[in-house]
Amino acid sequence: MTSDHRLSVARVAVVSLGLSLALMGTAMARNPMVGGAPMYANKTIVENAVNSKDNTTLVAAVKAAGLVDTLNGPGPFTVFAPTNAAFAKLPAGTVETLVKPESKATLTKILTYHVVAGTYTASDLMKLARDGGGRGQLKTVEGEPLTIQSKGKKVFVSDAKGGTATVTIANVMQSNGVIHVINGVLQP
Repeated sequence: MTSDHRLSVARVAVVSLGLSLALMGTAMARNPMVGGAPMYANKTIVENAVNSKDNTTLVAAVKAAGLVDTLNGPGPFTVFAPTNAAFAKLPAGTVETLVKPESKATLTKILTYHVVAGTYTASDLMKLARDGGGRGQLKTVEGEPLTIQSKGKKVFVSDAKGGTATVTIANVMQSNGVIHVINGVLQP
């Protein structure tokens, strides 16, 4: 192999590596990291959520409620995903009680109240709020509505009991919908 040929091969390798890194960077830029883990748009809600260290309580609750297959299904779903810190704000012992088998119906009701059929990005949520005169509503899978508000670039979700959570990480795209990480647990 001549030195010119080796140089050409090396250039192709460098360009290929650069292109691969650029494409990886673009893919990562589209989806934010959640809980220190990359979120992949080609994976389902559950496949991504299990890797987030900030959503271990939510994942345990989804498993206890028997909702893994549903959230791995085709959807599409919009999930307002409370962080571990959001669950920690609940009164002491609440989470431990909810994940017991005898509390499965209550847990399922709470979790499905965080899920809306369809894919609603942050832009969609802001438009919904604007079109509703500052407050829009979305019907949850549980059956009761959530109220959506926006101020500036922030989106807020209010529950039936008057509690409000802020979307802290928006538009985490999934193969079967979108996740918006929130800082509170919503109550039907």
